Amino acid sequence: MLWYVVAFLSAILIDSIPVFAPPAWTVLVFFVVKFDLNVWIVALLGVVGTTIGRYILSVYMPLLGNKIFAPKENDNVKYIGEKLSRNGWGTFLFVLGYSLTPLSTTALFTAAGAAHVKPMRILPPFFIGKLISYTLLIHGGNYAAQNIADAWSEGPSLKSIVVAVLGIIVLGLLLLVDWRALFEHKTFKLNLNVFKFQKREEAEAKPASAKG
Repeated sequence: MLWYVVAFLSAILIDSIPVFAPPAWTVLVFFVVKFDLNVWIVALLGVVGTTIGRYILSVYMPLLGNKIFAPKENDNVKYIGEKLSRNGWGTFLFVLGYSLTPLSTTALFTAAGAAHVKPMRILPPFFIGKLISYTLLIHGGNYAAQNIADAWSEGPSLKSIVVAVLGIIVLGLLLLVDWRALFEHKTFKLNLNVFKFQKREEAEAKPASAKG
């Protein structure tokens, strides 16, 4: 019973932090293999945990974003979130499809939280998508249990590295692309000054250059 609770809490913790931690399903596979847990119970508990974790992320990420991101960048992220909140079935299908992939959903919930999208718009399709993908992934990991020890001892696999890189690219696109210009004016623009400290450095550099 204890390890089921630990697996559940681990899923919450991993998916409530805004960094690219190991995917929660890999940790759940570890618990299944190491402690001979029931795959179906772990999959269900893991999905409930990861859904709670992503909800927590969507709640506090806007507060964190206001402290570290420039005002223009916060508006950019909110704009994407507002797009998610307007299209009912389109949003449902998009979140469902995205949740079926192994890509990190940090960017998705960052945008949703910044725009104060109602949780019931994105959590149900996210839960369904993760329930399907986690069940398949955990069953597959359990089936390949004889290779798990080698995989962990050899370090990160090529697949895990590729997934992590793709996740970083997705989050980078969310933060760097000027989505308002793209959707409203059909113009592709990148904003490289996304953090507040960059704005301060830029403001301090202007007087210095003017004196020179």
